[in-house]
Amino acid sequence: QAQLVESGGGLVQAGGSLRLSCTAPGFTLNYYAIGWFRQAPGKGREGVSCISGNDDSTDYADSVKGRFTTSRDNAGNTVYLQMNSLKPEDTGVYYCAMSCVLPYNYWGQGTQVTVSA
Repeated sequence: QAQLVESGGGLVQAGGSLRLSCTAPGFTLNYYAIGWFRQAPGKGREGVSCISGNDDSTDYADSVKGRFTTSRDNAGNTVYLQMNSLKPEDTGVYYCAMSCVLPYNYWGQGTQVTVSA
């Protein structure tokens, strides 16, 4: 199974914003539900958001509702996670997946997001 590639992470101050990108080298993401997950230091992965593969409907973890938005650009074969009003507790490695439910075993490298107080 091909791995997805995450990018766009970085270091920001609380209240700042980042936009993460999820791409799929060599194949299309159009037909897949894409979930974003994150892993804080010393913790397991948790679901952040989901965008449907058939109607682009979205769902979010309660902890990020109103702050994060996931969207899809089929022409660019990219799924985004726009993160606004970032909090220190958002810190972690962010991964995208070709599923919105676990288990999932095809994780990419992830992209580090660090939010300072």
